[in-house]
Amino acid sequence: MLPVKRFVNFIEQNSLFTPANKILAAVSGGMDSVLMAYLLKAAGFNFGIAHCNFMLRGPEADADQEFTRQLAQQFGVSFHTINFDTPKYAADNKISIQMAARDMRYQWFDEISQSAGYDAISLAHHQNDTIETILLNLTRGTGIAGLHGILPKNGRLVRPLLFLTRHEIQAIITAEGLSYVEDASNASVKYARNKIRHQVIPLLKELNPNLEATFENNLRNFRDLEVLLNGKVDVLKDQLLIADGNEVHIAIDEISKLSPKRLLLFKLLQPYGFTETVVDDLLTALGKHAGRIFESAGFTLLVDRGKLIISPKTNKKDTETSIGQNDTEVVYNSYKLNLLHDDSPLIVKDNPLAVSVDAALLQYPLTLRAWQQGDVFYPLGMKTKQKLSDFFIHQKIPLHKKSTVPVLVNGNGDIIWVGGYRPDERYKVSNNTKKVTIFELYNYER
Repeated sequence: MLPVKRFVNFIEQNSLFTPANKILAAVSGGMDSVLMAYLLKAAGFNFGIAHCNFMLRGPEADADQEFTRQLAQQFGVSFHTINFDTPKYAADNKISIQMAARDMRYQWFDEISQSAGYDAISLAHHQNDTIETILLNLTRGTGIAGLHGILPKNGRLVRPLLFLTRHEIQAIITAEGLSYVEDASNASVKYARNKIRHQVIPLLKELNPNLEATFENNLRNFRDLEVLLNGKVDVLKDQLLIADGNEVHIAIDEISKLSPKRLLLFKLLQPYGFTETVVDDLLTALGKHAGRIFESAGFTLLVDRGKLIISPKTNKKDTETSIGQNDTEVVYNSYKLNLLHDDSPLIVKDNPLAVSVDAALLQYPLTLRAWQQGDVFYPLGMKTKQKLSDFFIHQKIPLHKKSTVPVLVNGNGDIIWVGGYRPDERYKVSNNTKKVTIFELYNYER
């Protein structure tokens, strides 16, 4: 007898879908997905069937496709199918055949769901699939998230057969005399999952005949631990992550108080793409290597004086912008620079983003650029020159921000102004100045 009541109870307990929803059932033709289709029909749910032909097994794959077509016709439900050139997709994207099939399958399920108005995509994973997934994750390396197994619901993906084991499914199929098709590749041990299924799990069941029940209990514990950890991390994010414009700062003193330090720091940095290996290196660098920079795909992390600074990577910046004598406005990366020529010796005060210089000393074209190794200038008020790198240190400008500071350079190579910080003493407005040029910066990112 079909376990319809257990099926419906599992769906309700996990809020997978309701009788009012329209379900897209992914049916390969194997016993798991066939049983799922029969249960959806027996329980009275509104569903359609989707089948992928990956063009990998010739006539056998075509026969599976025809079988699922007839099954949909038998149930009187909509049937959706597609043929994929899986080898080509795998080659074009430089991924394995298995990964290619997975990517194309889920992308197509999403497309069908949106175009045909399905509320959920039903997949026929069962308890043994979860065990295999956990063992694979442990073999390859995993965090706590990899130990919770296959979730009953993940967005629009639902798995209403997770209450059943493979043995139970086989027994039901046999007792009900239900027809299905067998994919011969499932018996091959050249795939990692099949090795675990056919070689590892039988040995584990010799040690523990109740392996499925034991894993189900473990899963509940792992999921509860994950909820506790995520709750702790959410609290820490509110306490420790300080937003500063497009940056995030974390006080190093606060990191030292974390326990367990490595795990919690990794969870804080994980959303920015930093790996556990980076966290290990970072913990070694704390307190020793100020100025050390770590990178993920989208972010940089700077170990600054007393804090970590996380900032998004940006597109490649302009190296420099030329300024002609008749220009009134130029753009340099996130800055706009306005130029005003005035016949009176005006001095701009109390605005670090604006400066007045003696126009007679300017040699065009000027250049607006980032600082370079070896740059020196005479900071306003000083009679001796200073390395720009030393000036940045005295101004406590973080290493990752030095390259974003616009430096205005005269045609003779002199630095006229370190934009936003200090003009050069040699170009200040004096009693002998007849005409000034006023430069004013506007930062689009502020």
